[in-house]
Amino acid sequence: MAIEKVAVIGAGTMGHALALVHALGGCRVTLHDASAEVLARAPALIATACNTLCEAGTISTHEAEAARNRVLRADAIEQAVANADLIVEAVVEKAEVKRAVFEEIDGFAPASAIIASNTSYLDIFPLIPAARQENAAIAHWYSPPYIVDLVDIAPGPSTAPQVIAALRALYEGFGKAPLVFDRLVPGYVANRLQAALNLECLRMIDQGWASAEDIDFSIRHGLVDRLALLGHMRKMDYTGLEMIRNGLAARTYQPPENTGHSPALARLIDAGRTGVRAGAGFYDYGDEPVEDLLHRRDLGLLQLKKMLSRTTGGQE
Repeated sequence: MAIEKVAVIGAGTMGHALALVHALGGCRVTLHDASAEVLARAPALIATACNTLCEAGTISTHEAEAARNRVLRADAIEQAVANADLIVEAVVEKAEVKRAVFEEIDGFAPASAIIASNTSYLDIFPLIPAARQENAAIAHWYSPPYIVDLVDIAPGPSTAPQVIAALRALYEGFGKAPLVFDRLVPGYVANRLQAALNLECLRMIDQGWASAEDIDFSIRHGLVDRLALLGHMRKMDYTGLEMIRNGLAARTYQPPENTGHSPALARLIDAGRTGVRAGAGFYDYGDEPVEDLLHRRDLGLLQLKKMLSRTTGGQE
């Protein structure tokens, strides 16, 4: 099942980045967004990401130029999907929006096209027309996907095995790290872990036990080195499983209840402090352009990734 022509539907934070991932992998990509403004911004965002990859020595300027040239834009969804082997859905996480997009795709895409949703937590299979179920799957990425290699691949109840095999082969060919599930596990692995961490961090802030700075200090100086090198389960082996069992038996830790609400989070959002794109969240970012913040993050991630690749041989 050869995949050469890819349509990416949604050109926002993840969509333009996924267009770049597939273009770097050698695919011809057509990018579409319902918003003309969002679609118009995509080439500059892709160019910025390419420049960062070049600066880090991850790709050459020739490879960057070739990748950019493989990405075309389409004003209409029918233009994007008409000849696609793979359609990557990366629109907003709202069920009815995704349902409408899948219906549009169904009206114009080849019958053989694979539909892969980047959904973070929705069960998208009930939203996809019945005739497309055999060729539908989840391929969920982490931001920024041109740096972070993990991609969660999950089938629906009727997904053909060859579709999962084709996606796995494609992304392994890109040098990515696909984790293939035999069914949809809500939140996959990494998102479930992040959700648990979010709950505990917000509880500590809401209860006044620790500040955002305290939490990040503890993570950076106490957890991240060992987790980056070993993962968590291997770290447990190094700790000693009897000690882990003793900690469980002591029952000194009780996980927080998920009430669906955090007062600290609500106060920040109500104040317009919604994250780096707003100039503030838990931290203040001043007037520094978001492009500069993202560039510094990406460059740091690439440097860390390069260092880890030299030190984790045999750990995986």
